[in-house]
This record gives sequence, structure tokens and C-alpha cells, in this order.
Amino acid sequence: MPSTFQPIRRTHGQTLLIDADDTLWENNIYFERAIASFISYLDHQIHTPAEVREHLNRCEHATISAHGYGLRSFRRSLVNCFEQLVGAPVTDEQHQRIHSFADSIAHHEIELLPRVAETLAELTTRHRLILVTKGDPAEQTGKLQRSGLAPHFTAVEVLPEKHNEAYLSLSAHHRCDAAHTWMIGNSPRSDINPALSAGLHAVFIPHSFTWILEHETVKPAPSGQHLLELLAFADLLHHF
Repeated sequence: MPSTFQPIRRTHGQTLLIDADDTLWENNIYFERAIASFISYLDHQIHTPAEVREHLNRCEHATISAHGYGLRSFRRSLVNCFEQLVGAPVTDEQHQRIHSFADSIAHHEIELLPRVAETLAELTTRHRLILVTKGDPAEQTGKLQRSGLAPHFTAVEVLPEKHNEAYLSLSAHHRCDAAHTWMIGNSPRSDINPALSAGLHAVFIPHSFTWILEHETVKPAPSGQHLLELLAFADLLHHF
């Protein structure tokens, strides 16, 4: 998807709403590794690894609907998937082993994506930056603190879900002028499409390992709004 305008910096004083996971730092690759370990441990004799993964996707969708995002929900999804495919309750030993896959994510160091720190440091001299993520508030704010990026943001919003109504509410709360507000992220489902639906501009920065439940076709920007696709986070400096 090419840019709809030339790479000229927007005027100072834009509001940049910036996603966190897989936009500022690596996240889903650790879940993918944990899932691969889980599937290997399950070693199902009937279902293929791809079929196990499809079943886990359904478990995750159901768990998120009932309990929200975060590692606790991920642990619950792994256990539910194991029980349903094995057809028996999880033993204490199996429970501990399954939880260890999720725990490996919790203990992983924050790995910033290329040039994120210096890009934010420059952007914050010209624009208002607000972190807009979703998930467990303690987990997300903890990752932000460990990343060292917190000083660049004037506010942090950890939402239960990122949809049209959430962006409208957030924009009203922070007094965002839609004509000068941009949602920046890697997820079509959570970052780009709902922000455009809420009347904001958007910047799509694809990530090779975006979570499958975040996949969605990127919709075109409505008349009067802008949608920009960039290859890397640092490319924001050519536009802002």
C-alpha cells in the first residue's frame, strides 16, 4: 500500500497515538515460541500441529472474550486447549509445564525494534505522544517502564479493547483534534481500521509476526483522512 502523500513532515503539534506491542518492541515472537513449545509438548497423535494451532486460536478468542488480554488469559487458553484435545483434566505436573511456556514470556527482556528510542526522542520535541495499547494494565505499564521509553509519552492508555468507541472516548478525554491526530501501529484490526472509523488518521507499520487474531484487511482511508504505510518505525521522522 503506497503512501497517499509525499514524505513531507506534518506541521508541529500533531497528536501521535502509538501502539506498544510489535510497534515499539517485540512481543508476538515470544508467544509464537511458547506456542511452538506447547504444541511439541502436547504431541497430539491425531491432530496435526496446524490443527492444534487452529484449536488454540479458538480457545484464545473465547478466553479473551470472557477474561480479556494478558498472560493470565494466555495461560488459561493453553490449559483449555490441552484439556479439550487430550480429553482429560490437566494433571498438576502438566499444569506446571504448560504454565512454564507462558512464564518464559513474562521473564523475557524488552527488545526494542530498530531505532525506536531515538525516533521517539525526536518526535516528542515536535508532537504530543500518547501510548495507546490494550491488555493487562500491570503487564503493559510494566513493559513500558522496563523499556525506558516512558518519559517520551505525555499519557498512557491501556484499554480493554481498541475499537471505534474506544478511540472516540480517548480522543474526547485527551481533547484530540481529529484533523491532527494519528494512530500508529502494526495491527489492522486494533490500530488502523477502528482509528480510521473514528475519524482519525492512521499510520500502518506492518510487523512480520503480527498476532493472527489481529489480522484483517486494511481498509482505505475515508475522504478527508490519511492512511500512510511505512516500512519501519524510524520512517515516521520523514513525515512528522
